[in-house]
Amino acid sequence: MKVLDKGTVDLIDSMGTDLTVCNAARVSFNKETKWEMDIVARKRLDESGSVYHEQDLQKLSDKDVSLLKYLAEYNHWTPFAHPQITLRIKAPVSIRTQFFKHKQGFVENEISRRYVSYEPEFYQPKWRGKPVNGAKQGSEDFVEISPDIQHTYENVIKSCMITYNDLISSGVAPEQARFVLPQGMYTEWYWTGSLAAYARFYSQRIDEHAQWEIREYAKVIGKLISPLFPFSWKCLTTK
Repeated sequence: MKVLDKGTVDLIDSMGTDLTVCNAARVSFNKETKWEMDIVARKRLDESGSVYHEQDLQKLSDKDVSLLKYLAEYNHWTPFAHPQITLRIKAPVSIRTQFFKHKQGFVENEISRRYVSYEPEFYQPKWRGKPVNGAKQGSEDFVEISPDIQHTYENVIKSCMITYNDLISSGVAPEQARFVLPQGMYTEWYWTGSLAAYARFYSQRIDEHAQWEIREYAKVIGKLISPLFPFSWKCLTTK
């Protein structure tokens, strides 16, 4: 899914379901629950003559839904740590840094400019005003800048790229030549985390005090994960 001008978030893999969370909690009592059959949906599909699989009609029992609500409300987070999600994310370096501040429950592997030689891409932001009332973080509404300043911004990026390529052509190691590349350069990484970790990331980064760019990524991540764990995600992220 597209984010910003050239960013993306793609689902690579997932493990577990809402039922996984329920059974992780119920194992404390040496109990296990199973999917129920959605009888109403089955009757509707049978009458329409549609082709379907049994797993298409699986649903959580009311008791399991109540259990998920209880676990989330009272911060019993460990059952939510069993399901795992892997995403591939493309974002500017400065935004990537904010992602990587979330350590608990996550592991990442990133593209390295030591090994790749393709031309970097750069973020072209929609400029926002600086915060008011002495605030040290955040931003205000979008603002217009003069064509001269915009031109200078674009020329600085071009100059960085020229210098980077000149360093490489001069025999400088890529691991050092990359020092000249700006914070607006896009990078990509695999990000694997538990359902609990992603919900915590989402709740913190969807907040209005978070930087606009990472809020946009959080929205997309929520759209990808919610269908995989509909009840758990709602319980964990709804205040």
